[in-house]
Amino acid sequence: MDEAYDVVILGTGLTECVLSGLLATSGQKVLVMDRNKYYGGDAASLNLEQLFEKFNKGAPSDKLGRSRDYNVDLVSKLLMANGKLVKMLQKTGVTKYGTEFTLIDGSFVQHKGKTYKVPVTEREALSSSLMGILEKRRAAKFFLFAQEYDEADPKTHKGYDLHKMTMRELFGKFGLSDSTIDFIGHAIALQESSSYLENPARSFIDKVQLYEESLSMYEDARAPYVYPLYGLGELPQIFARLCAVNGGTFMLDKPVTKVHYDDSGAFQGVESQGEIVRAKKVVGDPSYFQDKAKKIGQTVRCICIMDHSISDTKDAKSCQIIISGRELNRKSDVYVTSLSGIHKVVPPGFFLGLVSTTVETSNPEEELKPGLALLGNVLERFVEISDVYVPASSGLDDNVFVSKSYDASTHFESTSDDILSLYERLTGEKYDYKSATPHQEE
Repeated sequence: MDEAYDVVILGTGLTECVLSGLLATSGQKVLVMDRNKYYGGDAASLNLEQLFEKFNKGAPSDKLGRSRDYNVDLVSKLLMANGKLVKMLQKTGVTKYGTEFTLIDGSFVQHKGKTYKVPVTEREALSSSLMGILEKRRAAKFFLFAQEYDEADPKTHKGYDLHKMTMRELFGKFGLSDSTIDFIGHAIALQESSSYLENPARSFIDKVQLYEESLSMYEDARAPYVYPLYGLGELPQIFARLCAVNGGTFMLDKPVTKVHYDDSGAFQGVESQGEIVRAKKVVGDPSYFQDKAKKIGQTVRCICIMDHSISDTKDAKSCQIIISGRELNRKSDVYVTSLSGIHKVVPPGFFLGLVSTTVETSNPEEELKPGLALLGNVLERFVEISDVYVPASSGLDDNVFVSKSYDASTHFESTSDDILSLYERLTGEKYDYKSATPHQEE
């Protein structure tokens, strides 16, 4: 380890591995180290025996099938079919390393205790049982406006300056009810709180368009999400291969014993097992730099093994359900994801149910109950409460760049934003993911 590198990356979570691939393909000399013996970090996928071992539950029952038929995500998230992470996959071409994706069967929202498909187009709004007749027409007009809006074509602006008008004001122009605003904001634009209502409307419209674009990418799509076969743990590994093919070096089971700084406090290198490797910059997940990260909250997640699909989803083999905080008289949404054997994450006949939310009380497991109630009877459950960290600084002063913890949401858009922000701070350039061309095989 006497070589010098441009960047040392500590951890092999999704954020770190995607960065390793992007940096290596841009000509950076990259070394990635992980204290674990496996890829993925908090974004790893475990077989059944590993899952039981992690949660100290002894040996799994034979009734659950073979351990190797399980690939259970520790952090369950889906990919928007036309989202930033998919565009990074397309631009880098990493899917050639063997990862395949499948469509998610449905996207739903809870309203007054009932489960409804999320309407996103003018036609769906008019046929949805989620709203009354007059509200359907108002929602249809809003969706039509959002879909037709083009920044470069003032005719589509309808006289609204979305850079100045708040989202609350724009909703008011269409006369939408609070419940309609709620599902549009949380189940379509995927906002995690209602603070967006006081912000300029322009970026919100982009999010509504992203949802509709993702839904329309595939002719038989019933939701805007895709998911990799064999679990999310596949994603860090394919970006790790991309990094390695472009000259990057990976070292697993390599604990970091010390981080070295110069007299000004700037990063110099990392030490592991008596060896020091020097680099210009270092990237690490918060577990490697807790003195340079600040805790902003906690998430609670529950992984459930089931033998049935979720009711009221038309026997969907996979789906997402969002229960907005407004429905539950709380600030944060509760997220529910269901996957099955067709995704190669459980044996045939079994399902995974995954429930998550941001912790707001001293009894986190109680906060999951509305989501767990949708799952019905479960065979096994595994609950984990995790601290959520963000970097304490940009990293530009000391060349230490800390990634963010994964939030409670069931999508990767916020993680993608973190990856792009880190890339820009590390290189001084924006990563042009928008030039990606969709690949038909994906």
